[in-house]
Amino acid sequence: MHDHASGGGSLRSAGNRRLLAISLGITSTVFLVQVTGAILSGSLALLADAAHMLTDAAALVIALIASVVAARPANDRRTFGYQRAEVFGALINGVILIALSLWVAIEAILRLIEPGEVEVAGGLMLVVAAIGLVANGAAMWLLSTAQRTSLNVRGAYLEVLGDLLGSVAVIVAAVVILTTGWLPADAVASLLIAAMIVPRAIGLLREVASVLSEATPEGMHVREIREHILGTPGVVGVHDVHVWQLTRGAPVFSAHVVVDAQCFASGRADGLLTDLQQCLASHFDVEHSTFQLEPAGHVEHDAHA
Repeated sequence: MHDHASGGGSLRSAGNRRLLAISLGITSTVFLVQVTGAILSGSLALLADAAHMLTDAAALVIALIASVVAARPANDRRTFGYQRAEVFGALINGVILIALSLWVAIEAILRLIEPGEVEVAGGLMLVVAAIGLVANGAAMWLLSTAQRTSLNVRGAYLEVLGDLLGSVAVIVAAVVILTTGWLPADAVASLLIAAMIVPRAIGLLREVASVLSEATPEGMHVREIREHILGTPGVVGVHDVHVWQLTRGAPVFSAHVVVDAQCFASGRADGLLTDLQQCLASHFDVEHSTFQLEPAGHVEHDAHA
């Protein structure tokens, strides 16, 4: 979500935008190499992997744009800022992945049904796939830390992971062709690439849907949060508890907290509010929390748990 560097000075601790830009450079370069290799070798699997790389390059561009937009400050019209831009970027990535997997599967099936006079140069196919494997491994390493806290970067990370697995499949197919001469291995590898793409794309789209529907973030339990609040001295009740997230790693919390009337009379309300906010931040990693303190006996219309 954030675009600042963490401590340590390593390349992986760079800001999200810089990491995405480096990954884009790697992906674009490997795409050109794979397209050239696919044309010269006649490999459908290599061409499918190249198409995936092109999709990754487009996805990284989208992610970069979303990262820039998400960094814009909040204003009177968008009071939470533009962090949801990352979610929309991830949504586009997921849709692209699904479309790509369908294209690869159809082309592979057609080649299996009607192989024709296709010739595949296994040696060149193997060399190009190995280059892709190394490059994708480097890109994954760069994004591995940032993808844990940014849904946008995670979408790009999953795309690169798909490329790495695709490169492995192409390498295996190339070895089979070189050792046995069985050319359908190329189409089979293409189907495997498509099969690897779909589950990750669905998982990403499911997470996007969870964020956009303002569901409680995974791993965060409202009952446990309510118990922590009720355990704070001076609190006698809590209702209207809401937990959602703007994007991955940006949970938001609000609740109405009923406190002992003596708390207001003694001037301890400010201290209680601080305790509640620190509780959410320390136990549940919620930095943005809003509490409405109400005296015992206060009637709240349309209140719900």
